[in-house]
Amino acid sequence: MDRVSRLASQNAVVIFGTNSCCMSHTVMSLFVDLGVNPTVYKLDQDPRGREMEIALSNLLGRNPAVPAVFIGGRLVGSTDKIMSLHLCGNLVPMLRNAGAIWV
Repeated sequence: MDRVSRLASQNAVVIFGTNSCCMSHTVMSLFVDLGVNPTVYKLDQDPRGREMEIALSNLLGRNPAVPAVFIGGRLVGSTDKIMSLHLCGNLVPMLRNAGAIWV
């Protein structure tokens, strides 16, 4: 859990995902389209990925735990939450407040 918190707090937008998860790719694409340069941790390529996946699952209260998105060091949620925020017009202001975009 400490490693996840530490990594999540180091950049404005942090995504924990896997190569095999299409939802991870979808969320990453959305952020790039919005002009964000997210930091992405691929859990299936990290030696401690399984440990981080368990920690994320506990934080999210669900399994699978990816994608897990942190904005401004705070856990926002997974694809459903990110898409909901985007459709409601609340994602861009949140990204601005975190310093992830300037427009």
